[in-house]
Amino acid sequence: MRYTGLLSLLVGLVVWCGCGPREVDTPAAVGPPGVPDVPGGALRVLAYNTHHGEGTDGELDLERIAGVITAAAPDIVALQEIDEGASRTGGVDQAAAYGSLTGMEHAFAPFMDFQGGRYGLAVLSKHPIVSSRVIELPPGTGEPRSALAVEIAPAGKPRVMFVCVHFDWLDDDTERFAQAEALLAALDDAAGVIVAGDFNDTPGSRTIRAFEEAGFRIVAPGEGEGEGATFPSAGPTKRIDFVMHRPSFGFVGTAEVLAEEVASDHRPVLAELEWVQ
Repeated sequence: MRYTGLLSLLVGLVVWCGCGPREVDTPAAVGPPGVPDVPGGALRVLAYNTHHGEGTDGELDLERIAGVITAAAPDIVALQEIDEGASRTGGVDQAAAYGSLTGMEHAFAPFMDFQGGRYGLAVLSKHPIVSSRVIELPPGTGEPRSALAVEIAPAGKPRVMFVCVHFDWLDDDTERFAQAEALLAALDDAAGVIVAGDFNDTPGSRTIRAFEEAGFRIVAPGEGEGEGATFPSAGPTKRIDFVMHRPSFGFVGTAEVLAEEVASDHRPVLAELEWVQ
């Protein structure tokens, strides 16, 4: 277990109450007012289920996960299976730890209380996080579920709503589909939205189709279930981790699944979105 130098760095925690979606403004993180929709340039997005930092070798190693993130050079990261103060991972605030290790801003959203701390999702961003909110979703597998929506302010570009998700994993998709529908209702007609994370469902499923029918485009390394597979990390057979966006700026994108087999039980997905006219 490697936490060298982390505990002294974990300050400035982001805290939410458990009473429903709540927007929290982040002072001094707002870009210039009236930023125009400037075409050109890329936004690199990483989706990564970290398995609470435990690799397929049984080692709990946050620095290894942070190394995978840093090597991919993303602008925004959606992280799933994140502990905050849980005993199984040494009481560390993992979102803050990854922020410190990568030099990125961070936000955390809890699913539930867990082992003396909390368990949920995180977002890392190279660009200022203007605001964040927790979107509560219908529970799955007996656990509460939520999504984390943050507003990102890239310099000289329009602001982006970035949503990190981790849906239910059961073979029966009832709860998973209900979570997708609830999230889409919460997003409503919001423009310029990127949704990324572990959807726990495959291309062609009704969960993924719901996003497509709501106008989202999958940034896809391939179209078949075996194409772009992300799980399990060693010899993946299923594609369940996605980056998708609802166009408003004229994004076009490409994606790849990174060949990382050990740091987590999922492989990360890296998408590059280009602003175009």
